[in-house]
Amino acid sequence: MHIKKISLFQSVMLALGSLIGSGWLFGAWEATKIAGPAAILSWLVGGLVIGIIAYTYIEIGAMFPEAGGMSKYAQYSHGSLLGFIAAWANWVSLITLIPIEAVAAVQYMSTWPWAWAKWTHGLMANGVITNAGLFVVFGFIIVFTLLNYWSVKVLTHFTSLISIFKIGMPLLTIVLLTLSGFHPQNYGTSWHEFFPYGTSAIFSATSAAGIIFSFDAFQTIINMGAEIEHPEKNILRGITISLLISGILYVLLQSTFITAVPTHLLATAGWHGLNFTSPFADLAMLLGLNWLSVLLYMDAFVSPFGTGVSFAATAARALFALESNHHLPHFLGKLNPKYRIPRMAMLADTVLSIVMVSTFRSWAVLATVLSTATLIAYLTGPVTAVSLRKLGAHLYRPVRLKHLPIIAPIAFVLTSLAVYWAMWPTTVQVILIILVGLPFYFYYEWKMGFKELRQAIKPALWMFGYLIFISVMSYAGAHQFNGANWIHYPWDFLVIGIVSFGFYQWGIHSWTTTDLAAAEKVNQRVSRD
Repeated sequence: MHIKKISLFQSVMLALGSLIGSGWLFGAWEATKIAGPAAILSWLVGGLVIGIIAYTYIEIGAMFPEAGGMSKYAQYSHGSLLGFIAAWANWVSLITLIPIEAVAAVQYMSTWPWAWAKWTHGLMANGVITNAGLFVVFGFIIVFTLLNYWSVKVLTHFTSLISIFKIGMPLLTIVLLTLSGFHPQNYGTSWHEFFPYGTSAIFSATSAAGIIFSFDAFQTIINMGAEIEHPEKNILRGITISLLISGILYVLLQSTFITAVPTHLLATAGWHGLNFTSPFADLAMLLGLNWLSVLLYMDAFVSPFGTGVSFAATAARALFALESNHHLPHFLGKLNPKYRIPRMAMLADTVLSIVMVSTFRSWAVLATVLSTATLIAYLTGPVTAVSLRKLGAHLYRPVRLKHLPIIAPIAFVLTSLAVYWAMWPTTVQVILIILVGLPFYFYYEWKMGFKELRQAIKPALWMFGYLIFISVMSYAGAHQFNGANWIHYPWDFLVIGIVSFGFYQWGIHSWTTTDLAAAEKVNQRVSRD
């Protein structure tokens, strides 16, 4: 039977629909508070880091076309323990994404200017969700879940409309804010004015302002590898085009935000003192564009809502895929017989999303947690891609990347730096959240008589060593990244670069054949096409 495949245009639109979420509503403001006008460089750095990481996933994504594949690749090359850690980290990032979209919607709600909406003003205080606001966030999370709990086919009819709205609103905002308030002098006329908080702020903004998070959804195309026309060409093209379009859009939004801020406001408050709750809507009202602010309030509901609903489904399937590793409770891997939906996994995600937002109550902190968890999962991508060149040289590759041996170590080092940029203590907090999953792994290993553990420990040792190293560096690093300043900036970057390269070399020489048969089985689906 012929199955209609997804065209290049459709894959790009699907990726853009995921890439343009709450990041554009808050990222420019958060980045500017941290780095001033130099925040525009933060978007270029963040886009470059994610682009290079994405490059290393293209080959293995085309080799193993399966749902939730991003959670399984590390297991194919390095066994069940490293596979579990990578999958758990990826799942943690996904269950953080659900509440972050709810928080974005509620944060914009909290500044609704209408008389009937005064009750919303108590949902936020000092940049964090209040107890009252938490219950509204919980409501959004529950709605995200319910809309996925049954097969709600009607939602699919709105996908194109929502995507157009999500792309159109940022463009409209760029044009109207530029026409209404364009102050290029805000960029400054000297090095100090452009870098008011130093060059290190460019890098800290990539994680702390949600820039890495804003580019994260490139994996949408990789996860659809089996359904894309001509994957040997279109996976690379789709990722490149979607990241370029979103990158250009984000850079333009950042520039628009910088030049639209009234000069008198900067003179009194400075970049650090920009105290917005609904950044672009607040700017629109300052410039007298009240009708634009209304549209932005609408978009702040539509964009996060669409992304939240989508990723509630994705997170449930990631947990469902994680259970297939046989190191989590069996009920999480059950599908509803009628709707073929992993309902128990979805309910577990809902509860844990509520716990996550109760712990981390601001959009910026949630974005940092999400970015760090994602980056730790991504560390395995370059290692797996290169390891499979030796381990699975016989496997069919629809895409064979010419420059992978050069790009992979660069991707690993840049990912390590981006983890460090998340700053102490967030880096260690996220690592601890990821390590919380290990008792599940060891418990189920004990139940199975430790039959996999003996073969799985050695290929995963490099990751444990790496996590210890990056934790120590986060504590001992430069004060610009909340460290103890034992190693000053930029020498901290040099140390991380050199040592991370050593861990990369350790990783690519630690592969195992224990899960090669499973990899071959999935790879055969490609070979038969």
